[in-house]
Amino acid sequence: MTEQQQARALAIQALDFSIPTVGEPTLPSPVAAGYQIPDDRRISYFHDLETLAFLGGRGPLPAFEAAGPRGRLFHDPAWTRVGIVTCGGLCPGINHVIKALVETLYFVYGVENVFGIRYGYRGLAPQFKLEPMGLDPEVVDTIHESGGSILGSSRGPQDPGEMLRTLDRLNLSILFTIGGDGTQRGALALANAARERRLPISIIGVPKTVDNDLDFTDITFGFQTAVHAAAPIIACAHDEAKGAYNGISIVRLMGRDSGFIAAFACLANPVVNLCLVPESPFTLEGPGGLLNWLERRLEKKHHVVIVVAEGAGQNLFAEQPDVKDASGNVLHRDIGTFLRDRIHEHLATKKVEHAIRYFDPSYQIRAVPAEGTDAVFCGHLAENAVHAAMAGKTGMVVGHWNGQFTHVPIQLAVQERRKINLDGQLWRNLLNVTRQEAYLAAT
Repeated sequence: MTEQQQARALAIQALDFSIPTVGEPTLPSPVAAGYQIPDDRRISYFHDLETLAFLGGRGPLPAFEAAGPRGRLFHDPAWTRVGIVTCGGLCPGINHVIKALVETLYFVYGVENVFGIRYGYRGLAPQFKLEPMGLDPEVVDTIHESGGSILGSSRGPQDPGEMLRTLDRLNLSILFTIGGDGTQRGALALANAARERRLPISIIGVPKTVDNDLDFTDITFGFQTAVHAAAPIIACAHDEAKGAYNGISIVRLMGRDSGFIAAFACLANPVVNLCLVPESPFTLEGPGGLLNWLERRLEKKHHVVIVVAEGAGQNLFAEQPDVKDASGNVLHRDIGTFLRDRIHEHLATKKVEHAIRYFDPSYQIRAVPAEGTDAVFCGHLAENAVHAAMAGKTGMVVGHWNGQFTHVPIQLAVQERRKINLDGQLWRNLLNVTRQEAYLAAT
């Protein structure tokens, strides 16, 4: 191991992986004993023998609680009232998660009082006068067939104390928060406020980020569907590029701070010649710049397909004060239209014949329903969220690590964004497929 790898391993080992509870679970679970998970079962953070050997003599190994049904419950199903809230931008699979939450509560635990909080956290703020929506298996029966959220969504925080008072007035004992890092920060504030007031309310997060950038979980729901939905867009872009002399197609995909969708979409449909992500800065001008690369590519092949994540290339814009959305995310400048216009200007100045086609399917992709294994994944996440909540867990999200579902403390999940490792296999595979490194090195 390198010194850098050793330092990272020690830093991970020092973290607190423990999950808070709202009280001692004492009630028998209706889940058959053979399916119950011991509360002391752990999933190792590291799974390579070299790192495990290095850490072995330095204290307990870093590990997550294993997800799954417990043998004892804290919340009595007959008296439990549950809220479900969806926040932030849309993502494939939200309705599938809502459906699975409701059906697991009803059919596994016999919880019949389930309510949808409308339009995100503002549904917990009295001034908006948004009444909760009753949810039962009949209401959610076919909602998974549609994209978006049956509950609506919104961005932006609300006062934790005010939201907690609303939960208390509604007599809710569990709240499921479906959302990204901003949503889960709000959930952590709620859990902390409930603990301070000694209110036994379980706050459980289901991580929702189509960019797949939440830390301490290797995949989030909606991501696989987003990659799948991007494939036909890239295919069309390739056809358009090849259909014109010096045809250039630019596809802008989601990826505010992490380029996972762009990278995976390029690997899933390997006709892309250049993939630009936030993790890998690039320049326009000079021998190693994109414009010089583009000229050389057109000279040899007479077409090019470029996929760019929305957060890539922000270094190319003049510095301006950060502007943030209601969730506190920095609003990036539009790199897609910037590249389209800058490329056209450069080639026109050089009198190079060309045709540019621009594609931005972001909203189209994030509003579709989950498909295939992604839909199955939504169901597993929701089921494990219900199991954790009924056992009295709180201040956590359900994660997925090394092929297993886990309990992740919210403070770990939101401490930083997960990003592509430029020294890892994913990026190396991408460079092999696009051959962009060879083109850039030749300039």
